[in-house]
Amino acid sequence: MQEKYLDTDTLDSIGPLDVVTRQVVEGIRIGMHRSPIRGISTEFSAYRQYVPGDEIRHIDWKLYARTQKYFVKLFDAETNFIANLLMDTSSSMNFSSGNISKLEYAKYMVASLAYLIVDQRDSVGVGMFDDALRSYIEPKSTPGILADISREMEKVEPKPRTNVAEIMHEFAGRMNRRGMVMVFSDLLDNTDEFIKGINHLRFRGHNVTVFHILDPQEIEFPLNGVWRFEGLEDDGELVTQPARVRQAYLRELEEFIGKVRGACIKSEADYVLVNTAEPIESVVSSYLLQRMAARMR
Repeated sequence: MQEKYLDTDTLDSIGPLDVVTRQVVEGIRIGMHRSPIRGISTEFSAYRQYVPGDEIRHIDWKLYARTQKYFVKLFDAETNFIANLLMDTSSSMNFSSGNISKLEYAKYMVASLAYLIVDQRDSVGVGMFDDALRSYIEPKSTPGILADISREMEKVEPKPRTNVAEIMHEFAGRMNRRGMVMVFSDLLDNTDEFIKGINHLRFRGHNVTVFHILDPQEIEFPLNGVWRFEGLEDDGELVTQPARVRQAYLRELEEFIGKVRGACIKSEADYVLVNTAEPIESVVSSYLLQRMAARMR
């Protein structure tokens, strides 16, 4: 039976970008390894055109079907790469103005990216946190970990308060080898402390990607009339007319996003603003394409 968060429709939609995914991961260098590690995959490193004498078993037949040209895979000898995907499961992530909450959206993103990482024969681990690390699946490169991740995500019970910064500091110390850390959160936390967490991970040589997940109502604030807002993390209630505070809210949001994005740029971490109204496969594919383009410049 297909696990809930290993959604076949989502993963099939990403599937056609398999070649792009491999090109992306071959162009990324993690830390300062001597061997030419190229991205998320360390065993598969690059393509080159087939020449007589190459082993036929190294031909990528899927790529041939798409291009009608023969390419062989090149491989690195270095041990596989480790990625940790850290998902915020605090109460604020439960917010939804449509068919999917920020938390559910994050679960699908985590499952999809974990699938792609394992498919490249690299190791992936997943941590779920609010104000503390509540669950952690140790990194593995075997397909069985995908079912473990899905089952663990089914058990999530959102709790008030989050502490993204503390989790990032914890993983900066936990990871002995340089690798990748992906954070999935609405970042409704102390922004200055969060930035310190990014800097700590980058200082330790880790490649960091921040997926800033927001609901379309949080991004656009299109409400009219009188509304009562209830804090999702024990922040009380507020009754107001959204139209009267919309401009101030949007200015604050723009400053908030700008501060986080600017900090990521400064520390050379990737920042991705995610609108849960967008198809998950489009967000993942766009992220992979952007990484490929950045590494080709």
